[in-house]
Order: sequence, then C-alpha cells, then structure tokens
Amino acid sequence: MGYLDDQVAAINSPPRRSRRRYLWILLIVVVIAGVTLAAIPARLHTGQVTVVRAEGTLVTGQVDSADSTGSEVIGKALRAAADDPVTDAIVLRVNSPGGTPAAAQEIIEDIEYAKTKKPVVVSMGDIATSAAYLISVHADRIYANPDTFTANIGTIWTFSNDAEWMKKKGYEVEVVKSGEMKDMGSSSRPLTADERDYAQQLVNASFESFISDVLSHRVVNRTAIEDGRVIRGQEAKDLGLIDELGNLHDAEDAASELARTWSD
Repeated sequence: MGYLDDQVAAINSPPRRSRRRYLWILLIVVVIAGVTLAAIPARLHTGQVTVVRAEGTLVTGQVDSADSTGSEVIGKALRAAADDPVTDAIVLRVNSPGGTPAAAQEIIEDIEYAKTKKPVVVSMGDIATSAAYLISVHADRIYANPDTFTANIGTIWTFSNDAEWMKKKGYEVEVVKSGEMKDMGSSSRPLTADERDYAQQLVNASFESFISDVLSHRVVNRTAIEDGRVIRGQEAKDLGLIDELGNLHDAEDAASELARTWSD
C-alpha cells in the first residue's frame, strides 16, 4: 500500500517547473495587490457624520441629567468620534444656556483635539449662550436658527443676602474663620466693600478671558457684544458671531462637505 500511495502522490503532484510558475504568478499577484493598496488613501471620506450633544447647563464632571451635562461626558464623546475611523466629521449639537467657565475650558480642549483629526461643526438649537457660545466659537463652522438665542457673552456671580429675613425669623449665625474673606458669599450677611471689589476683579478677569477668546476666533466688533446681551441667530449672523443660518441637517451636510476636502 505504501508503494501505491507514493505512485498516486507522484501522479497528483505537479512537476517542479509548474510549481515554480505557480509561485511566480502568486508573487506577481501579491506585488500588484500591494501597489494597489498603497495607492488607496489612508482614510476614504464617506461623509459619515457623528452628532455629539451638549445640552443643559454645562458643568465639570460626569453629570448626565435632564438639565445638565458634564464636560467629561461631552469630551469623551468628542474624542471617541475623533478617533473613530468610520467618522469623517463631527457635529456638536449645542442647546444650552451656558455653565461654568471651567466646564467650557475642559470641553474646548476636547474640541481642539477633535479638530486635529477631522472637521467639527456646531449646530445651535433653541439656545447657545454664555459658556455654550464660548465652546461653539472653537468649531470650524457655526450654524444657528434665525431665532436661536446666542451670545450673552460675559461672566456673572450672584450673591444672596438673607440677613434681614433671618433676623425677623430669629435666626443667628456665628462664624469662626481663618481669614476675613473665608465666608465671602455667605447668605447670612452682605458683602463687605473689599469683598465686592475682589468679586468684581474675578468677574472682570474671567470676562476678559472669555471675550478675548471669542475675538480671536470670530471677526466681530467688541463693542457690539461686550454688553452681554442675548442675540438672535439672525442678528448673530449679521454681526459675524455665527457662519450660517440652518438646522441640524444643514450642519451635517456642511460637515460632510468639509470632510471631503479635509487633509489629515
């Protein structure tokens, strides 16, 4: 049986010359395939757009509730979309009255990271004011509706004084503190003159950082926006605060178009 097996194997095996020819053909096919793959762009732009949402008050952290969204939640979504090979562009859908300066600063870092990978377009909903406008100016393009409320550029710090009410109710508060301003902002007493001046200094410094950032990204007259008023989308377009009037679908189309001419 061993002899017969050897004979069958010899009959079924191609000659050495044929095997060499097959190997050469295979090698040529591999080389051609390699050249063809090398000629294909590293990332084909398919127009795939990922929408990331920034809704409610912007705060730091992992908050994700009906009325607030955390910077870490938004940032994680932005970075995931930026690193996703299937996504060609990002639309940041903003529907927020603003939030804390620190939250805006954290989100801005993630927007800037995303922009190193692919275009980012903002689509404003009902409202995108204060810190929500600040993050928006870092996008490659901004869309808003004619009646979107936006701008509201500035910083505010509100203090409440319940001292008179507490006095009428018979409440008394005794404070032991390590420094004169340690209980600054306590509702049990009004601000002192020094505390009011210091609070104004902090607000002014935050405002200057805010408006300087806006002016570095948008060609707009400072005097037209420094009063901190809310501005309709139509007027915002006229002032240069946004780029185009349109809804989410318009922003997605624009992002897809930007992706076609985007270079990594």
